[in-house]
Amino acid sequence: MPVKALDLDAVKAFVFIADLQSFTRAAEVLDTTQSAVSLKLRRLEEQLGRRLLERTPRQVRLSAEGSVFLDAARSLVGAHERAMASFQVEQRRLTIGISQLIVGSELPALLRRMNEHDPKLLIEMRVAGSREVMQAYEEGTLDAALVLQADNRRHQGETIFTENFVWIGAPNWALRPGQPLPLSTQGESCGIRAAAVRALDEAGIAWTEVFIGKGAAVVGAAAAAGLAIAVMARRTAPSGTIDIGPALSLPSLPSQEVVLYSALNDRRSRNAMRTLAEAFKSLSA
Repeated sequence: MPVKALDLDAVKAFVFIADLQSFTRAAEVLDTTQSAVSLKLRRLEEQLGRRLLERTPRQVRLSAEGSVFLDAARSLVGAHERAMASFQVEQRRLTIGISQLIVGSELPALLRRMNEHDPKLLIEMRVAGSREVMQAYEEGTLDAALVLQADNRRHQGETIFTENFVWIGAPNWALRPGQPLPLSTQGESCGIRAAAVRALDEAGIAWTEVFIGKGAAVVGAAAAAGLAIAVMARRTAPSGTIDIGPALSLPSLPSQEVVLYSALNDRRSRNAMRTLAEAFKSLSA
């Protein structure tokens, strides 16, 4: 017996639940209620005759059949978005500034999500320090800014998630006896670097800066190569590295909120910003 046409809204709900690992957060993205999202998911599972998600009080994760279905579901939702965008003949340009501390290996997935949402959206992305990004936003050269919490808020922003910073190193890295802790940082202008060296000083741990770079990928490369311990967000750490802080008894580093600033008011731009925010939420989960 042939399966009836799938409910696109239900498929979209499934994709967001899978990405965000939460019915509540999926409901927020879809601007609906958790009960409505649960109902859509249940009806989709009944129609397919498959259990797509495993639910526990603390966790939502894909079942084996849900993992198989997810790629096809993404393609279906993406095709729908592209079909709807075909009537938008005008190309929309968005200039977005993002803090270099929060951009890691997930960038391709982020850009793919933005393109699926609006294929005719021209994205100009500028990656720099949070202060530089906010200055450009305040000067009006950026449509939106995604930065670590500004010390002096002049604009109202939306907190997207909390970024956790740690000491990143190669798994087998060991400190030589009598040598100061070698650091890889983004330089003296970086607030996280300042917090890190202050914590080391207070703990009486000698340190030396052996590598300075701009961007998580560059700073993390020194850690991956075994040259230094990188001060960076856990989420942006390169593959093959670990949080080596506990093994070296290093002090904990402060977390910081990641905030999205945007004064865009048209519906298309607001939807793009919502997609950006939710993509970061899901990729940081």
